[in-house]
Amino acid sequence: MNIQQFFYVLAVAEHLHFERAAEHCYISQSTLSTMISKFEDEIGIKIFDRKTKPVTVTKEGRLIINQLKQITYEISQLEELTKEIKGEVKGLIKIGCIHTVAPFLLPNFLQDFATRYPDLQIQIKENSTNSIVRQLKSRDLDIGIVSPPLHDPELKEYPLYNEEFVYFDLSKPAAGKIMPEDMNTENFWLMEESHCMRSQVVNICDLDNNNPFSGNNIHFKAGSIDSLIRFTHASRGKTLLPLLSLTDFSPDDRKFIHFFKEPAPFRQIELVTHEHFVKHKILKLISREIQLKITPELLYIKASFESDFGKE
Repeated sequence: MNIQQFFYVLAVAEHLHFERAAEHCYISQSTLSTMISKFEDEIGIKIFDRKTKPVTVTKEGRLIINQLKQITYEISQLEELTKEIKGEVKGLIKIGCIHTVAPFLLPNFLQDFATRYPDLQIQIKENSTNSIVRQLKSRDLDIGIVSPPLHDPELKEYPLYNEEFVYFDLSKPAAGKIMPEDMNTENFWLMEESHCMRSQVVNICDLDNNNPFSGNNIHFKAGSIDSLIRFTHASRGKTLLPLLSLTDFSPDDRKFIHFFKEPAPFRQIELVTHEHFVKHKILKLISREIQLKITPELLYIKASFESDFGKE
């Protein structure tokens, strides 16, 4: 048996079609079929039932395929480790970022980072925290960008930065910094349950998570911060927003941003990997690039509001 046979088996398992699997592997269908047959003869187990259309995986084959996935993953980890030892920044890195961070963080650093390391292929996708955790554990993602806590022993967490929350209250202009208990939570808008920011806001505002609205017969749960801002604006309502989301606020809306007195409520943003992740050089480079870009941006946003309305 050889490693290439492992990849051929996994290709057929993915496509359930010998011709498409052969195209994926850039070989002829007959070569692929012969190599897999030799592998099946060598181990004495039929992995695929070729009589069905589409091809199906046998009960015993599923066990073999699961093991081959682990083996090929470890092989890829060995390749990445050798790049790490040689100091190379190349290959593929797959990143997942939560919805409430991605639109504000990624444009700030990703393009410059990709330009600096042209041999590194970056795949990045917005997703929920739960989905990112699942994909990190299944090795379908290399790095997650999330807001903790996760408390998962299979994962390692690397803090990036803290981002303050601000109170967006369209019922009255800001007149100075406030305390959390000064907030009015009538007509208050929240993210939907799948977002970690919802639970953070619920805790800060001491809301009833099941019935957070008062005096409002619309129970909308936003799927993005953009939707949250738009519905808050349309209803002349209230919500909490992370600091980076204020970048494109109009001068009129800026008047209704209320900052908190110290210690202001905040969320922590971090990188997270599987405990056996080996691309540590790339992880450090991404972490440094984000911190170099975002820390000054957070300070600038806060200073610009303080200059507009006076520093308390």
